[in-house]
Amino acid sequence: MKKVKLIEVRSELGAGTRGASMGIDALLVACWDKGSDYFKRFNSISVPDLNYTLFDQDAFPYAHRIDSILTVQKNIGRAVEQTIAMDMFPLVLSGDHSNAHGTIAGIKAAYPDKTLGVIWIDAHADIHSPYTSPSGNVHGMPLAMALNFDNLERQINDPSPEAIFFWNSLKKLGFDGPKLKPEHLVYIVVRDTEEPEDYLIEKYGIKNFTYAELVSKGAATVAQEALDRLRDCDIIYVSFDVDSLDSKFSKGTGTPVEVGLTVQEAKELNYHLLQDPRVVCYEMTEINPTLDTENTMAENAFDILETATEAILQKESKSTAIH
Repeated sequence: MKKVKLIEVRSELGAGTRGASMGIDALLVACWDKGSDYFKRFNSISVPDLNYTLFDQDAFPYAHRIDSILTVQKNIGRAVEQTIAMDMFPLVLSGDHSNAHGTIAGIKAAYPDKTLGVIWIDAHADIHSPYTSPSGNVHGMPLAMALNFDNLERQINDPSPEAIFFWNSLKKLGFDGPKLKPEHLVYIVVRDTEEPEDYLIEKYGIKNFTYAELVSKGAATVAQEALDRLRDCDIIYVSFDVDSLDSKFSKGTGTPVEVGLTVQEAKELNYHLLQDPRVVCYEMTEINPTLDTENTMAENAFDILETATEAILQKESKSTAIH
């Protein structure tokens, strides 16, 4: 069976609130507090981050620190691609959600001829570009990079030529052209979007399983329906942002939003999704312990991580039996 390899990415350059770089260490603390040997069981690699550049003047108001983010994402892409080449399963623990595009770039570099599906469990749609973002925070842009979307129909910003150069470089990272088609993207519990994002979701008919839908159908059914929507995809990447949890459980994240998943629902959802043999990578992101006095977020996230990993290991042992 494939071994799981942890890829730790402490970069928080894409976030608007500081502190997500400490998310992985908060998970370690939660692991120790629980008396678990989780972090001893898996090999891990730490991707170089450029968080020291947060002390520098930021030159890009519509895509903050996009120059450093490009470098970080190249490193992530390389780590993910190499992990897959070594026939291991990359489990990415990352600071902010902009890093997910580096992960997607690595998956596409490893599988250039495969059709990729993405399941994005998040309160936010993350489909802005430097042309549309109200904040300029790049953690709101990873899916636009992967889809190769500028969304000029909804342009409100006029980014500098340098910013556009870095943006276009990011879109080409790992694979030249769209890494993903909009019909192969499924959102789960996205509930805090801006008009330019709503425009794209509507235009391309991108499916979002709302929280109300999840409550009425149950997490297992929603997981199955999400996977069914990706029936034409050869490989699947699941990205779990902890702000998909209800703000009762997700104090320790930069952008908590009400009316979201309970910890139990998140465990069940991840568990069922990760049983699918096509899943080639999983990511957990946006834990920020500085916003959380009790480390509750990381403890909840660690419970979800253990359940997710168990599902991956079960899936991998089944796939070995088949081969």
